[in-house]
Amino acid sequence: MRIAIIDTSTTRAAIISDGLRDAGLGDLALIDPGGPLLAQLEAARPEVVLVNLENPSRDVLEDFFAMSRALARPIAMFVDQSDAEATAAAVDAGVSAYIVDGLAKQRIKPVLDLAVRRFQAFARLQRELAEAKSALADRQAVDRAKAILMKRRGLDEPAAYALLRSHAMQSNRRIAEIAEAIVTSDALMGDLP
Repeated sequence: MRIAIIDTSTTRAAIISDGLRDAGLGDLALIDPGGPLLAQLEAARPEVVLVNLENPSRDVLEDFFAMSRALARPIAMFVDQSDAEATAAAVDAGVSAYIVDGLAKQRIKPVLDLAVRRFQAFARLQRELAEAKSALADRQAVDRAKAILMKRRGLDEPAAYALLRSHAMQSNRRIAEIAEAIVTSDALMGDLP
């Protein structure tokens, strides 16, 4: 697992690196926090990002939160102090593990494991939500298309659905695609006979 480490202190970065190496994780990339973070991270191509900030200002935290939104990778962030607002902003930004005053060599690996698992769980939930939204949109399109067919062709609901399904099978397309085409056609054609 390739891990990017972002820390303004070389001493703390060494503690983190030692903790990771002791845990059997040696594929590390040290990122210069003074440079362009996203460019460095894209070049390093880490699977996980570990950030340690001693006393971050609100602007510094916001920069890191913006980076975490753009990365789409598990991020574990250690800070020496925080408040409820910063913690909420970290969660909203997608930081997988936000640890306050807890940087210790032996805790780094478990925190990284937690960050990866939380990121995977959140990504799974996002996929499931996207699939559910897509299925709902498909269902709504099918229902609208059935209503149009029922009105235009004088069919009952089972016959309208059978017509949609038959056309989908004949054209080797999904029923939802056929339904969208009917809805779009109806919107363009309006009440023409």
